Amino acid sequence: MDQALDIDRCDLEFKANNTEHHTEQNGVDRLIIRRGRPFTVSLHLHQSFQPQPDMALTLTVRTGPLPSRESGTMATVNVGDAIDKSRWSGTVSAQTGQTLSLTVCSPADAPIGKYTLLMGQTKAVSLCEFVLLFNPWCRRDAVFMENEDERNEYVLSQDGVIFRGTPPRFKELPWTFGQFEPGVLDICLRILDENPKFIHDADQDCSARRNPVYVTRVLSAMINSSDDRGVLMGNWSGDYTGGVKPTFWTGSGDILRQWNENECNPVRFGQCWVFAAVVCAVSRALGIPCRVVTNYGSAHDTDSNLVIEYMFDENDEDIGDDSIWNFHVWIDSWMARPDLNEGFNGWQASDPTPQERSGGIYCCGPVPVSAIKDGELTVKYDAPFVYAEVNADVVTMVRLKDGRTVKLDGNTTEVGHHISTKAVGKDERHDITNLYKYPEGSEEERMVFEKAKHHNKLLKSGEEPGVHIKIKIAKSTMIGTDFDVIAVVRNNSPTPKTFLLMFYARVLHYNGRTGDSCGFTDVSALKIEPSQETSTPLKLEYSLYGPTITDERLIKLKVLLIESESRQFHKETKTIVLDSPKIFINIVGVPKVNQKLTADITLLNPLPVPMHECVFSIQGIHLTGGQNIVHKIGTVMPEKYATAKVEFVPSSPGRNKLVVAFNSDKLSNISGYETIVIKD
Repeated sequence: MDQALDIDRCDLEFKANNTEHHTEQNGVDRLIIRRGRPFTVSLHLHQSFQPQPDMALTLTVRTGPLPSRESGTMATVNVGDAIDKSRWSGTVSAQTGQTLSLTVCSPADAPIGKYTLLMGQTKAVSLCEFVLLFNPWCRRDAVFMENEDERNEYVLSQDGVIFRGTPPRFKELPWTFGQFEPGVLDICLRILDENPKFIHDADQDCSARRNPVYVTRVLSAMINSSDDRGVLMGNWSGDYTGGVKPTFWTGSGDILRQWNENECNPVRFGQCWVFAAVVCAVSRALGIPCRVVTNYGSAHDTDSNLVIEYMFDENDEDIGDDSIWNFHVWIDSWMARPDLNEGFNGWQASDPTPQERSGGIYCCGPVPVSAIKDGELTVKYDAPFVYAEVNADVVTMVRLKDGRTVKLDGNTTEVGHHISTKAVGKDERHDITNLYKYPEGSEEERMVFEKAKHHNKLLKSGEEPGVHIKIKIAKSTMIGTDFDVIAVVRNNSPTPKTFLLMFYARVLHYNGRTGDSCGFTDVSALKIEPSQETSTPLKLEYSLYGPTITDERLIKLKVLLIESESRQFHKETKTIVLDSPKIFINIVGVPKVNQKLTADITLLNPLPVPMHECVFSIQGIHLTGGQNIVHKIGTVMPEKYATAKVEFVPSSPGRNKLVVAFNSDKLSNISGYETIVIKD
């Protein structure tokens, strides 16, 4: 029989428990714990506790709307002499007068989520509610991470840097993940409850939440809204009427709160880095170590043959389906993979951007990064698609007006390079290409291609030897200015050659799709003597690229060279990212808690035309009270400064970032930050 207690009140010791469980950043007004680690509750009784023979104190924990012992969403245990960390257990840890302290511990594989703790069976009394999270500090948990600095970066850090642009001009986007902001954790749990698997079978779904692989796959589907009541709607059209331009977002918290407040209607709009940043915030909130990853030259293989097949007509119009995105962003999550053979624990890639269906829904992963590197394409989940993103081969074809198709070239190194993530503890780029693939052309890479049955591996053959094309860029490519790009053609063959040269410039979207032309020149009879070279300039004028340039400020250059006699084709491409003006941030005042600071913010208008609807947005964890401060400026004339003075009061000591974003009608997606060390 279970022994009843006359309980006056229950002290959940929020501060001590949450600090011990590394959840104090969520606040100390509720109990938030991590699995596999004990926590303590103190029962204040109306009278002293007297153990009764043949009677026991019993505890029951339950989660989900239909808890059951069979599914592991409910457990009842007798309070014993010691904690058994292999299952739910409890013990009396202290007894003083009318106060009885109980220590309770979950197994390291318990389902995460909201729980109720009850005492007794026949007349159960609810003691408390608590939230149980994954535990990267527990060796028995599937998400255990050994290194403390990595745990601080991939679980506890609320801000980071996302890399965009194009190598070597990487563009840093400071981002506020905000996983510990008020209300965010409950929103993350609501995302799990809105997924179709929960709606179909709530208890089975809650039971499966013990597995970080399952949770990560659910999040991959739920962050996009293509199949369900997901968080974000994607938009790559350039028309963002009725929503927010993806480049305007600087933090995950605003997106999550908007989704929650709008009754789970998708937030408009997101693109790949926004999808990845939101799922990173949710993963960290739930306790899964997570990082945002950028892949440059990222392939989208629509027919699953591991080859990107470019097809153009004679006017350089893309008439194919495959594409290579200038960059694409996804996440890596850290976990064990007991569902697979040995060797696949560690970082797992997953991609919430809706591209292709997996299992009937738009999601991707998680798949072990080590499996991608070693070409193990039978490993779950979606290995062929991710493998192609970083390691597909490329063939370029031209369809002539007479219907014939001419091969321009083949390339085995264009896809998957400079794979980047934020360095641990530093706002610097960390190159992790070696985790995803072996060096191009190495013996290991060849073996991997064989293992992956990459039988259509292309050889660089059929190109006339000795003809080389380079595209040179001006030192300064500041948006708003006119500048030259130069096609340099060198003839190292022993005979003179005559060419038709065509030099194209087109606005480029980050997903690899080209937009309007912003420059063209051609030379119909370019004669080059042996061992000589010639240069052909193309001026890029703001009057041409300015009206259609995207917020990413990308321009794709292409040189097409046709030998007059042999009709052999040569091609060279280069993507450039235009320089953008810097936001200068000067902090005035003494950086102390509860002491007002002022940020003097300036940005020079580099355009030859006025910028209208100029606005600065300022945000910082523990700096701006969780709010996004908007400072409207209006119109800024050419070569004049946009300026703002913004006051804020730090609420907590520590190292924090003040993130500033600038947007206007003609120049957007400009961001900067200032690191501030706040003292007590």
